[in-house]
Amino acid sequence: MSETIESLVNYGQTLMNLGNPKDALVIYNKILEQDPDHIIALMKSGHILGQLARYDQAIIQYNKVLSLENNLLALLNKGLAHHYLGELETALDCYDKVLKEKPNNPTTLYNKASSLIKSGKIQEGIKILSEVIKLDFSFKEKAKYDVEFENIRKLNEFKQITV
Repeated sequence: MSETIESLVNYGQTLMNLGNPKDALVIYNKILEQDPDHIIALMKSGHILGQLARYDQAIIQYNKVLSLENNLLALLNKGLAHHYLGELETALDCYDKVLKEKPNNPTTLYNKASSLIKSGKIQEGIKILSEVIKLDFSFKEKAKYDVEFENIRKLNEFKQITV
């Protein structure tokens, strides 16, 4: 009896929920063997590859999704993968494309602020981070403890928006 793709997707999600991303990745790869354009499997495998710090491979999955459809989450996640690879201009380009369609998306703005700060554009990044916190107060706490902002924690401008 062959497993349906839908049941495999559900099984992969169950494995993720149980904290078994590597096993889930095997399941999503099995789906992609049957259907290389399966958006959910591509997105989930990209997400897992990102969690495993296999950013180049995650980008490949997100590019496949983007070749099939306009997917803002794939674009955002692709930007994050580029950020972690230190490819900050490419990351910023991804975020700007998302922001063209969703200009006040707090997660995208937060990630853009992080990439700007990491690239040395500290004042511009802090300005955007301040806007994010006004849009969604939960980002104030997130920023306070985010390792990405370690090098600017002592700046008065950062303290003003996170204290």
